[in-house]
Amino acid sequence: MDNGSRRYNARLSALAAVLLGCAPPALANSTVERGKALVELNCSGCHAVGRTDKSSHPDAPAFRTLSKRYPIADLEEALAEGISTGHPDMPEWVASPDQIEAIIAYISSLQQP
Repeated sequence: MDNGSRRYNARLSALAAVLLGCAPPALANSTVERGKALVELNCSGCHAVGRTDKSSHPDAPAFRTLSKRYPIADLEEALAEGISTGHPDMPEWVASPDQIEAIIAYISSLQQP
């Protein structure tokens, strides 16, 4: 199985977990892991969401470097209201409070000094 197929299968699994309102045991362990699943599903098409990957969209910053641009806590409000800025073709997405908590926890866990 090539990387594209693995990534597609991982996204399908994460989508199923989100849609069913539960997460598989490996993802249910922590808020950070739930946040990772959410950003992989919703953001990884453009942004680098891991520790070493590269953003596929030239205007999409890597999540591990976001603290160099913004205080991570400030992303909470943007996620709650629906991020409508960013790179020009970024879709608007409004996250629930639980999703926001998980996303912020995951992004915070990635930040490099």
